[in-house]
This record gives sequence, C-alpha cells and structure tokens, in this order.
Amino acid sequence: MGILALFVLITVTFFLTRMMPGSPFQNGGVSKQVVTALEEEYGLSEPVWMQYTTYLGNLLRGNLGISFQKPGVTVTDVIARAWPITVSIALPAILAAFFLGTLMGIWQATSRRAVIRSGIFIGSIFGTAIPNFVIALVLMLVFGQYLKLFPIVGLGTAAHYVLPVVSLALYPNAVVTRLMYNAFAEELTREYVVMARAKGLTRERTALTHVLKNAWIPVLNYIGPTAAFMITGSFVVENIFTIPGLGREFVLAISNRDYTMIMGLTIFMGMVVIVLNLLTDLLCAAVSPQMQRNGKM
Repeated sequence: MGILALFVLITVTFFLTRMMPGSPFQNGGVSKQVVTALEEEYGLSEPVWMQYTTYLGNLLRGNLGISFQKPGVTVTDVIARAWPITVSIALPAILAAFFLGTLMGIWQATSRRAVIRSGIFIGSIFGTAIPNFVIALVLMLVFGQYLKLFPIVGLGTAAHYVLPVVSLALYPNAVVTRLMYNAFAEELTREYVVMARAKGLTRERTALTHVLKNAWIPVLNYIGPTAAFMITGSFVVENIFTIPGLGREFVLAISNRDYTMIMGLTIFMGMVVIVLNLLTDLLCAAVSPQMQRNGKM
C-alpha cells in the first residue's frame, strides 16, 4: 500500500506541477526566445505524457533531476543538505511533544484537583486551535523582539533552536495530552487495575507497569501523523525563522515553479511519512499482542 500511495503521489504531483501557470524560466525579464530555448533544453516542450514517462524512467534509476533555478545543482544535493536541518528541529519537537504530552495527560487523568485538570484541558484546547505560524510569530515578537531572550534568525547556536522547536511542538503536545488523558482515564476503570490495587500494588506502580503500556497505544498510532505534521508544519516555521531546511526549499521551489525540485521534495517527504507509518504499525504490534493477532487474521 505504501508503494501504491507513493506512485499515486508522484503521478498527481507531476501533472499538477505541469498545470501551474507560467514557465520556470520566466524570471528576471527573460525574453520569450530564451524561455523557449531553455524549455527545449530541459524537455518541457515535449508532450506531458512523454515528460512523465521520461521522469519515471529517471526516477527508477535514482535520478531526481537538476534544479531549474539552480543550474548544475541536483535535487539530491539539495535534499542531502536540507533534510538534516529539518530533522534537527523536528526531532526535538517530536520528543518534547510526546514526553511532555504524556506527562500532562497522566497528570490530568490522575489529579484530584479540578484547577489542574481544567487548566490542562484549556491549554490543550488552545494548543490544537492556534496555528503554528501564529505561535511562531508570537514567540518571535515576545521572546525575540521585545524580551530579546532568544535569537530569531537561522540556527547558529543552541539558543536558535528554542523558538522553532516550541512552535512545532505545541500542537502535537496538545494532541498527545488529549490522547493520553482519554486512554489513561479509560484504563484506570478496567478490572485489571482494580485487581492490581486489591493485591496491594501502589497507585504509582499500577500506573507505570500496567496502565501506561496500554494507554500508550493510541499515542504510538499518532507518531506517523505527527511526522507528517512536523514536515508540513516546518514549511512556515522555517520561512519565519529563516531556516534553510526542506520546508523553506519547498516553498521557494513552488514560488519559482521549479518542477524537479517540487517533485524531488514531495517524493522524499512522502517516503518519510510512509516509512514512519509502517514503523509505527510495527511498533504498535510489538507493544500490543492483540494488534499482532489481528494483523495475522
């Protein structure tokens, strides 16, 4: 299914790029004759179906093509340079979101104080409702412009990572908090919890050794969508903080109608999401024997 999904993604993206108005070479007042010559050189004057079959043939050989806007620079080189930068902000954001979201969800489910439960609930609602670009702009203005606590351009030092990571992590943190709260609260009502407490196990040991493992299944299922959110969410965040990662390269490629760059980045990001979803399914099957049995049926 992953291979089929990737093929559909490649096909749809290819024909959508060719439907974009204008030419990749209509920049800087270039004459029509020059544009026509460049299109012939890059094969854009051929019928679309021939361009498609040629691209698929090159793709099967591992050739993603050369950027239309960066002569002599291959798409593979751009991806190799940009993806570590995106991962450097996405991975800490994912880890922070899952760790803090898990703790906050458990705290909300186990706390006896209504103020704490209500505060976490309201915070998770705001976290899921506010777009990450709004969060990024607010953090930039407050902590970067007015308080001047953190730098707001690039990724030169460890301090440069704070605002972009927080901007990316807030939404998935709120979602994980809600997932963990609902699952944990439901698991606390199960018979095995009552049995464990009757046998003399403490509340903390019951929660850590029995409840948490089962409550974490919905959270694990969210890892794949979170990865997709981090990749797409990084588009705006990387542009706001001037970070030269995959998201910024993708936005520039669309603005410049750089067909090969759009295709290469889309394929790479699609493969990442598909692989992470597969790993998530395998991890959930390893954690939950019931899911493993259902997969064999």
